[in-house]
Amino acid sequence: MEKLYYSYDLFKNDTQILVDKCRDFEPEILLAIARGGVTLSHLMAQALDIRNLFTLNSIHYEKEQKLDTFNIFNIPDLSNAKKVLIIDDIIDSGETMKEILIILNEKFPNVEFKIATLFYKSTALIKPDFSVREANEWIDFFWEVDVK
Repeated sequence: MEKLYYSYDLFKNDTQILVDKCRDFEPEILLAIARGGVTLSHLMAQALDIRNLFTLNSIHYEKEQKLDTFNIFNIPDLSNAKKVLIIDDIIDSGETMKEILIILNEKFPNVEFKIATLFYKSTALIKPDFSVREANEWIDFFWEVDVK
């Protein structure tokens, strides 16, 4: 399998592009999908000067192996928000994000959710509202491989 090493320098530049694309949405809350969206959402929260940064947990992969189940938990209370930006590193198949949106829209029907990712695959079930790169190979993010 071909892989792309996604370095901090690429990340920093792409995050600025993503932040600029998301500004007009003016979210009140950033919702990071843990773990992949945590590093990105921290930098975006700093750039957008947003202190309302929350996470939810989602497990559908174990390393490079896709699991047959979805485990979505630690969902924060978003009921007082009007606009929430969901942040993740990549939309691969889109299955997990689709499940997350179903749950969030069911729990918080009056909230407008938009999705921001660094990468997406064109074959995904769902497309992000804001993104930077199309993924054509496996991505080794620096935060996954640089520290052991």
